[in-house]
Amino acid sequence: MSKKIIVIGSGFGGLSAALRLQAAGHQVHLIEKRDKLGGRAYVYEKNGFHFDGGPTVVTAPYMFDDLFQTANKKREDYVEFVPISPFYRIFDHHGKYFDYNGETDFVLEQIERWNPADKQGYLNFVEGIKDIFDTGMALIDQPFLKFSDMMKVVPDLIRLQSYRSVYGYVQQFIKDEFLRRCFSFHPLLIGGNPFDSTSIYALIHYLEREWGVWYAMGGTGKIVEGIGRAFEELGGKITKNAEVDEIIIERKRTTGVRLKSGQVLPAEAVVSNADVAFTYLNMIDKQHRSFRNSDFRYKQLTKYSMSLFVIYFGTKRRYLDTNLQHHNIILGERYKALLDDIFNKKMVTEDFSLYLHMPTITDSSIAPEGHENFYVLSPVPHLASGTDWSKAAKPYRDRIMQFLEDNYLPDLQANIVAEHHIDPAHFAGTLNTHLGSAFSVQPILTQSAWFRPHNVSEDVENLYFVGAGTHPGAGMPGVLSSGRIVADLIGAGVPQRKEYVEAAL
Repeated sequence: MSKKIIVIGSGFGGLSAALRLQAAGHQVHLIEKRDKLGGRAYVYEKNGFHFDGGPTVVTAPYMFDDLFQTANKKREDYVEFVPISPFYRIFDHHGKYFDYNGETDFVLEQIERWNPADKQGYLNFVEGIKDIFDTGMALIDQPFLKFSDMMKVVPDLIRLQSYRSVYGYVQQFIKDEFLRRCFSFHPLLIGGNPFDSTSIYALIHYLEREWGVWYAMGGTGKIVEGIGRAFEELGGKITKNAEVDEIIIERKRTTGVRLKSGQVLPAEAVVSNADVAFTYLNMIDKQHRSFRNSDFRYKQLTKYSMSLFVIYFGTKRRYLDTNLQHHNIILGERYKALLDDIFNKKMVTEDFSLYLHMPTITDSSIAPEGHENFYVLSPVPHLASGTDWSKAAKPYRDRIMQFLEDNYLPDLQANIVAEHHIDPAHFAGTLNTHLGSAFSVQPILTQSAWFRPHNVSEDVENLYFVGAGTHPGAGMPGVLSSGRIVADLIGAGVPQRKEYVEAAL
């Protein structure tokens, strides 16, 4: 039966759910706080430059193909994907680099330059994470709504050494410290500390090997634009510049939302792509929440991902004569200690590690002719650090840009013609994430699968969740899967609140 459904937020999770639900015959209304779709994938436009605001690494492109096919459309009619190789260029603190892609022989040649003794270890590592990949990927489209769902996979989790961290898993196979860092950084792409994130997330490396790393021509924003266009072509409704203030609940059931403007929009189901913690803490009155979704849970018990400091900048000269590639990771001298400062001590330090995105090496259309488009990202602690970013942003920005100029981009600051930055205050104030975390709930074992906030509310009937904070987690494959999970649950008409609560408790 067709339902009136409201989707709050237009990140990839919300877009995935909205398109699938509209294609299934429902009447879907997508509500976005900002002036453009995208959520974390917002596009900033300045002086002729188009800066992707967040995700830039496209993996598992088949998930986008599947999403468009659900709507009887072809993804290639909306956005063009091109492969990137190497996937990443990873620099050590001396500027020496390691490249890798999906070709085993190529990676072994790269390892030869660093530590030939690790070549066999890498082959053993790949064989081990193949098993993790085969098992883990089979789980991400399944909603973990009951504890029994979790118990079914415990034997596999034990067999796959999920009690180890990603770094701990890698170090069994790789002896060179820099190579260990190269093969263990992936949890940072989804907000996790490689020294705390369960080894299940090592599957990201195999996911890249299996499906490659891709770029959407015109930028990630073109994917957002394409999904939004397909949604509207099916009759879906989009309202921008509208912020939801409250999810209306009557007799333990959502009946719609109230906007900040006071307007009430009725619905038979609500899908929140807003941050899960923010949704429960700010959009749902305490009287409608059990202990599992209480203030205590989200303010005291839950661990959140780090935040980010990101500088978007365009230059009036090209930098094609440097050692830089499309995706660059610049690791500082400290690794474990720096991550400990960020995730555990909540300290903003003088040193940093960086991700430097240089998309114009692949696609010159996102900058004026003869110009270069960049963004540089530095992991930083979320707002529990107590940092006043209104004062800290400028000196932090200056340290990063001076470092890039001294080591990678000659005469950088004299050539900048467009610049913008975001920091933890942006994630908290504009993107409504709890504590300004960039990836919501941290991906550790005790906050994964059934232990993670569920895709369906235990407390409110017909309230669903997609996005980084719910199962299966952050990253494009994870949030796209959350949209599919919720669309399937709504389509199947399950779960009924009473039955679900009894099973969940």
